[in-house]
Amino acid sequence: MIAPVCVESARIGVVECRQWRDEYMTEGPLSGVKVLEFTQIIAGPFCCMLLSDMGADVTKLEPIEGEPWRVFNELVPKESRTFASLNRGKKGMALDMQRPEAKEIIEQMIRETDVMVINYRPGVAEQLGIDYETARSLNPQVVYCENTAFGKKGPLAQRGGYDIVVQALTGLMAGEGKMNGDVPMAAYPAPIDYATGIQMANSINAALFYRERTGKGQRIDSTLMGTALAMQTSQFTWIDAFDDEVIPAMLEDLDRARKEMRSFAEQDEVRAQYRPKPPGNIYYRVYQTADGFIAIGALSHSLRKRVLEVTGLNDPRYRDDGTFELAPEGWEEFAPKLVAEAEAMFRTKATSEWGELFQLAGVPSGPLHFVEELFEHPQACDNGLVTEVEHEILGHMRMVAPPFQMSESPLAAQGASPVLGRDNDAVLAGLGYDGERIEDLRSSGVIL
Repeated sequence: MIAPVCVESARIGVVECRQWRDEYMTEGPLSGVKVLEFTQIIAGPFCCMLLSDMGADVTKLEPIEGEPWRVFNELVPKESRTFASLNRGKKGMALDMQRPEAKEIIEQMIRETDVMVINYRPGVAEQLGIDYETARSLNPQVVYCENTAFGKKGPLAQRGGYDIVVQALTGLMAGEGKMNGDVPMAAYPAPIDYATGIQMANSINAALFYRERTGKGQRIDSTLMGTALAMQTSQFTWIDAFDDEVIPAMLEDLDRARKEMRSFAEQDEVRAQYRPKPPGNIYYRVYQTADGFIAIGALSHSLRKRVLEVTGLNDPRYRDDGTFELAPEGWEEFAPKLVAEAEAMFRTKATSEWGELFQLAGVPSGPLHFVEELFEHPQACDNGLVTEVEHEILGHMRMVAPPFQMSESPLAAQGASPVLGRDNDAVLAGLGYDGERIEDLRSSGVIL
């Protein structure tokens, strides 16, 4: 087991924090659970990495050439930062899954596994003989999780899809509001993929619990589209009494704007007529300070009043009786002035000064960082969010640790990502293949 680690940094005064090394030597909550992974890119690999952190024995099966993320922007041949970041703690097999000999190997592994995770393009699982019907005929108790972009039914069922495509289709990209010139820009870094990976791991654990109680395996279907809509609950809620007239009219006007080839900014203005964004947001946003940037989050009346007390700003939306009016008469004219006043006010003090003032007032706030600054940040370090592993080719690595912990069955990184085909021999030997047979499979191109 590898313990969380943080190195000393004179720049921010972080003390060495190599604690917990012994505490992470215990088995995780999924110890003894065997997982077969047939996934690539982000959602599936991230799911299975989380299962590995929980102690599951994960074996990742890749094609002979390696999965696409392994060879994307390689640091050295067959090793990339993206692959290493999403596949730690797994055993790795590389084989030609189209070959009959490989299918025989996979069938043996399915008989002995607890969980199968698939996120290939629609139809690939059936072609490879790793679809649910085949799997449960070999192992009725298997928990089988398949993730697709759009689901198994409907007009888009056979389409492949990446995060950016699903962001566009589900309104997440439009709602983000970021622009690259005249066109909307995707949110980064692939929020739907990562959220889907978490959801897949969550559903697998629920299915394992159900199997523990009933003895029954089952199929799990997750989709990028479902995750994207679930992330937009307040926007993807139609309340008849308030929306029966608003939404149909909005959709009609949006359709007309598209037919007129109006720009995305113009289409967004059409939507804003029906879903207006109140001007004058000074309470939930990022400000530039004298030496950087600070984010504040004040969503309640009490917190908003504390922001006004700290800054000395006057917000006329607060009435004498203490109530708050979101958009009083004349507000559209006054709002830009209040925002400009707030922005000028925040530039008068350093980020740390504002941070201390807001902390004393109990207002949530924090400085803006680039993610690389978190490797040595005391908050990440003291809470065990940085771990280190040793990779056979890439060497020493620091990366994010398991994102949550459990008191009785602690989680830990189970090692670095596997070199392509690293565990072929060990896995096959565990299935009863002798050395001569393994070499025959290698020389004939069935395995790497």
